[in-house]
Amino acid sequence: MGGEPRRDGPPEGPDTAGPHTAGPHTAGSDTAGSDTAGSDTAGPNTAGPQPVTVPKAVGVVWGLLILNTLGSAGAETIIPLPRSLIQMVTMGALVAAFALALALNPRLRIRPSSYVLLLTLLLVPSVISSLRLESGFGALFRCFRLSLFVGTLWLLSRWWDGRPTFVRHHIRMYFAVLGSVAAGAVVSPGAALPDLYGGRLVGALWPLTPPQIGQYAAVIIGLTVLLALGRRTTGAGAAVIIVPSFVLLALTHTRTATIGLLGGLVLAIGSLILTSSAARRFFAWTVVCATVAAVAFSSAVQTWFLRGQSQENFSNFTGRAKVWDALLAARRTTSEHLFGAGLGDKSYGGLPIDNSWLAVYHEQGLTGAVIVAAIIIVLGGVALLRPPSLSRACAIFLISYCAIASYTEAGLGDASPYLLHLAVAASLLAAPATAAPPAPPGLPRRRLPRWARGTEMT
Repeated sequence: MGGEPRRDGPPEGPDTAGPHTAGPHTAGSDTAGSDTAGSDTAGPNTAGPQPVTVPKAVGVVWGLLILNTLGSAGAETIIPLPRSLIQMVTMGALVAAFALALALNPRLRIRPSSYVLLLTLLLVPSVISSLRLESGFGALFRCFRLSLFVGTLWLLSRWWDGRPTFVRHHIRMYFAVLGSVAAGAVVSPGAALPDLYGGRLVGALWPLTPPQIGQYAAVIIGLTVLLALGRRTTGAGAAVIIVPSFVLLALTHTRTATIGLLGGLVLAIGSLILTSSAARRFFAWTVVCATVAAVAFSSAVQTWFLRGQSQENFSNFTGRAKVWDALLAARRTTSEHLFGAGLGDKSYGGLPIDNSWLAVYHEQGLTGAVIVAAIIIVLGGVALLRPPSLSRACAIFLISYCAIASYTEAGLGDASPYLLHLAVAASLLAAPATAAPPAPPGLPRRRLPRWARGTEMT
């Protein structure tokens, strides 16, 4: 993270990706070699291995995937949007993302990835359970959606090389989503802070719930803080992202997102403390400020967390525990234990499950729960084995956030923002991919055999 500054210009902002020279990784440096290669393209005259060129259209594909995972259920918008229209837009975005990714990668060159491989295996219990049609034909449609989602990630894996390229795409796209939330709050404060949600911020232009907005804000705040510590953006550029996102997070009163943000940043910055002086300073100042805030504003913080609820309601996770107990007490056949009841809307008895592990157990059985656990364990294990770097810190933050949020939010077993967060982590943990240097004039360029192209494991 706090390695040597770039020598070819000022640090780039979080919403830009200007090229800079990749330097070798030296012992004791705060950044790994893959992190110093922050450019998406390499000049033709650069000596040595060239980083793989990332087309700008890849960012469009990523934005379409994010649009697909925004969902179709939420608060009432200023202009009523039929749910069928929203579903058409989100599903159309996924089809367009797959088609564009296929156009960008027509030769189907992929990089073997343990993360996407496990997601592919997750399709097996999903299809087996959905074929029984206990959840209706919608289960098969959700399987098709998950298949397209995983297929698009396979096509994009060609450009997973350990650089923060997809981190920047992630921040840009979710900041745009938060921009629509802020615009809705300005246009119609009453619709954006409805009494139905207890005065919590919702999407007034696009139906987004407070937990969704809190999740998006927390993730881009954490990633931008890490980019700033790694000197990949200026302080002013980071503030443009962090300050408004933090205001929106506070207005949502989302406890899960706040705890996930704090826990993920503690683990991510902790992984850099031994090698980054900037991380040590930031951690020290954060501890001091948090201590002062806890003493001076303890009552305000407690009121914010309780959201006007009783201690009993707070202790049973706003009624979630009752749904969890009922789900676990339900009778199930052996097939349902192993493969679940089929992909559904993550609800039980008409109430949201709001727990990724129980939602996966209900819909994909113990088999699906084991695969999802393997995803978290494999990504976490790979992150721990990597040397300290900005990419590793960002991956640790994303993995930690998803693991923390999985207890009170569903999404790890189906196409969702959480799977996109983990996909970004997988891209950061991938081994650097390099293209062969240009051949000297007059000599033919030697091509690698197909089996040797892009074989690094994530």
